[in-house]
Amino acid sequence: MMQMKMPLPDIDLATMAAQLEALGHPTRLALYRLMVRAGPEGIPVGRLQEALGIPASTLSHHLAKLTAQGLVSRERQATTLICRADFETMHGLVGFLNDECCADSCTRALPDAPVVADGDT
Repeated sequence: MMQMKMPLPDIDLATMAAQLEALGHPTRLALYRLMVRAGPEGIPVGRLQEALGIPASTLSHHLAKLTAQGLVSRERQATTLICRADFETMHGLVGFLNDECCADSCTRALPDAPVVADGDT
């Protein structure tokens, strides 16, 4: 008997691919991680540069790529530039990947399923 395929949800795969591509560079991933860890209040650009030890021009290039993909926002507060992860975008991207996990498997993974080590019963 032939199995019917359910249509994939209407999502913008090109946007998500571009976001994942932006995060695919080690320096950008490190920057994004620092901003995620900083929380919604963000982190000054000077602290990002200090933490990563990269030139300002390199930092600016990587921040522009993350900002262009909607992963990061920047806000000037007096003389300080604050950078923030866009948590709504992050949750959308990670949630999409999580929601798709094992979607076509007949033994879909259950998030609360207990983990059993080899040999345990």
